[in-house]
Amino acid sequence: MSDEGGRSFLATGANTGIGRATAEELARRGGRVFIASRSAAKGAAAVGAIRAATGNESVFFLALDLADLESVRACAAAFLARGEALHVLINNAGVGGAHGLTTQGFELMFGVNHLGHFALTQLLLPCLTDSVPSRIVNVSSDAHYNARGIDFEALRRPARNITGLHEYAVSKLCNVLFTQELARRLAGTGVTSYALHPGVVASDIWRRVPWPVRPLITRRMLSVTEGAATSLYCATSPDVAQVSGRFYDKCAERAPSPVATPELAAELWQRSEAWTAPYLSDSEPGAALSRLRLRVRALGGVRGRAGSVLGYGADQREKPG
Repeated sequence: MSDEGGRSFLATGANTGIGRATAEELARRGGRVFIASRSAAKGAAAVGAIRAATGNESVFFLALDLADLESVRACAAAFLARGEALHVLINNAGVGGAHGLTTQGFELMFGVNHLGHFALTQLLLPCLTDSVPSRIVNVSSDAHYNARGIDFEALRRPARNITGLHEYAVSKLCNVLFTQELARRLAGTGVTSYALHPGVVASDIWRRVPWPVRPLITRRMLSVTEGAATSLYCATSPDVAQVSGRFYDKCAERAPSPVATPELAAELWQRSEAWTAPYLSDSEPGAALSRLRLRVRALGGVRGRAGSVLGYGADQREKPG
């Protein structure tokens, strides 16, 4: 078990489920832990419970609604205003079986599971870069193997059936693609990225699946403590400190879906960047993005490499709308 004293972690959706178990273990190991979640009441309750269980008072709450990019920007601004280091960002929050659209009009599972985390990561990237060595951990799923690709037009429509399993699989594929593209764009900066399958866990992610179906889906799933093991491994293990962009299952590397190609990852990045652009600028976090460009260059990247982290440079292609 690693000693995480002096290191800071931010985990989304850590008021419940796998995220809560992950946050509690990190606090037990001495980490400084930020719980980012939508409900202030549930977040405060989780903070209190984790402090009591671990004896670690360095556990804090940040308000975050991943279905609203304005809320994502406000969360990042609140964290950056503290002037603290960030060593590990754990993009853990997710929904399954959800129906509807985000505030900005995206299919809800795509919006929460990928797009909100894409924006949050971009906004916190300068802080992660200033705190190297640092990590970005994206909680995906082996459900991503069921996605045959991404219908970008469908990302503007609600889930089409009662379970929403197709849309969920696509959102989890996006997590894998995002991780791979982060690794390519951040190579040499000291920031590494990881995607993982936590196991099939009976967590609150399935809360929106209708009652007749939900118990059938969850009855043989893992506990949240068991499900947190691979998240903790990717967040803290020295065994993976020198690798980036890989997919993990049961604390071991596993080949991702062959659908997860560099070309699809690049397209997803460009579209995600275009969709979130209004929320990544004209703010203190947006200003911080300029500092990242300077830092990447200082670490030895040429203009093309530095620009590719944030989507500009000589090889920049037209962004899809």
